Amino acid sequence: MVYLPKTSSKFNRIKKKLPTKLRKAIDDQVKRVCEDPSLGVLKIGDLANVRVHKFGFLGRLYLLAYEVDEGAKNIYLYAVGGHENFYCDLKEYLES
Repeated sequence: MVYLPKTSSKFNRIKKKLPTKLRKAIDDQVKRVCEDPSLGVLKIGDLANVRVHKFGFLGRLYLLAYEVDEGAKNIYLYAVGGHENFYCDLKEYLES
């Protein structure tokens, strides 16, 4: 069953600033995650229940952070970006 993606304001803000081709690649990855939510690695500790899916684009690694709501069949997209400061920024965002 396909899940419905729900984006956060942070995710939308980040994606809006990216080049068109990268935005399309992100949309493709979101579609993949909605079809198979177990694609990402489940995090522990401060980021418990958050999954991070890694994908490459033009030789660079990008991370997509999301959470799965099994009951409502939703995928909550929190952030997308490169590895540098990704987890620190994500932790700050989820704590606020």
